[in-house]
Amino acid sequence: MCGLNGVWVITLLKVLGDKLRKIICLRSLKTRIFLILLIVGLIPCVSMRYAILQSYERRAVNIRTSDITAQLRILANHLLTYHYMQDTSSEVINAELSQLSGLYDGRVMVINSDLRIVKDTYGISENKTIISEEVVRCIKGESDSKYDRDNGYIEMTIPITETVTFSGNAEPEKREIVRGVMLVSASTDSIMATMDTLNRQALIIEVIVMLAILVASVLAAKMLIHPFEKITAALDKAQEGYTDDPISVRDCIETEHIGDAFNRVLGRMKVLDDSRQEFVSNVSHELKTPITSMKVLADSLLAQNDVPIEVYQDFMSDIAGEIEREDKIISDLLSLVKMDRTAADLNIAEVDINVLVELIMRRLRPIAQKRDVELVYESLRPVTAAVDEVKITLVISNLIENAIKYNREHGWVKVTLDADHQFFTVVVADSGIGIPEDSLDQIYERFYRVDKSRSREIGGTGLGLSIAKSAILMHRGSVKVESKVDEGTTFTVKIPLSYIPA
Repeated sequence: MCGLNGVWVITLLKVLGDKLRKIICLRSLKTRIFLILLIVGLIPCVSMRYAILQSYERRAVNIRTSDITAQLRILANHLLTYHYMQDTSSEVINAELSQLSGLYDGRVMVINSDLRIVKDTYGISENKTIISEEVVRCIKGESDSKYDRDNGYIEMTIPITETVTFSGNAEPEKREIVRGVMLVSASTDSIMATMDTLNRQALIIEVIVMLAILVASVLAAKMLIHPFEKITAALDKAQEGYTDDPISVRDCIETEHIGDAFNRVLGRMKVLDDSRQEFVSNVSHELKTPITSMKVLADSLLAQNDVPIEVYQDFMSDIAGEIEREDKIISDLLSLVKMDRTAADLNIAEVDINVLVELIMRRLRPIAQKRDVELVYESLRPVTAAVDEVKITLVISNLIENAIKYNREHGWVKVTLDADHQFFTVVVADSGIGIPEDSLDQIYERFYRVDKSRSREIGGTGLGLSIAKSAILMHRGSVKVESKVDEGTTFTVKIPLSYIPA
């Protein structure tokens, strides 16, 4: 039977070999689904076949053992009745022994209490002494049976017992006395032949079921992967630029989620593309405006003869102002480009934030005094953090400088430093002109200005808050703004005390 199983496995592998080799080399979801369904279908079939055959084998052996045991017990009584242990010439007993041996295609030996073989149906061991563990145990009254599957036989030992009554001073006592042993070896060839027949029939059914599972697996894999093929085709169309429409594949929840996620990414990419185009347009405009002003001023000077020194100085002063403005825009653009790099450019070190804020306040105090703005600093506790000192200086400087520039006459700016066990917080509050609510979500965009005329008047480039937010995000921090028009603005910056790289 084992040989037949091996031939069947080899045959099946030959049939599916080329297909399986191609499948195993692939990593597609369709292939994986096919393999999973195929394996899940095959394992129960093979397991069921082996379970049925083993169950049949156990049951058949148990039934045969029970039948032989029953017949041997009857035969043991006949042996005692005909005193066969002393005289083996009884034709009746010899006929029964030969019949039992022929019925089960086996061998029967009758052994007396002295371990001498008095009868052997094969006629080759009579009058010999047998010493075996099974026989010795049986002489002591323990019957035994053993199934040898490899050699194809069942070996059994049955004690030949006689009930003897002993009389004495007390009541009569009955005891079982072992007079001998019957040793039987019964062939299991018929059981194995039946199992081979069942195995062949089971293999035929199994092959049919496997072919059905194979076809069902291919169809199921194709059906399950079809929605993903649709979404792939839709993605290819979007990639090739044939359509900008959102992807919608509602065949199953998974493809629906993938489509929704792609649509969100596509929307984000469109926003970024629009932002990039707007940024390029704004940069071109911002850089061109000072140059245009300088050209107009220079052309005006060149068009005049004998220009008075006062006019010449005024024009040159205006040109110098435009050059300074151009330089500031370029410097801010370079800072912004540096901020767009990866966080690996951060130079992290332990910094005393209290000292840093005091230095920034000291540098900006003359600007505040020039605009008659009161600058107040409140530190609630000593703070030391692992940050990039240059970039955090840009953040705090931009926020305080904006609070001063966009403030009122006789206004105030208050800077508060605090910390907990995870973050330090810098709050910059002012009494300035405020920011309209509909502009709060746009103030971090590059070149965005709430009041363009005033921004140009005070020299703003529209890049300061964008630079500040980029530096904050590089430190894994956050910034929040609250503002009311004509009442003031409050920026709250939270930065981790310990920098953790991504």
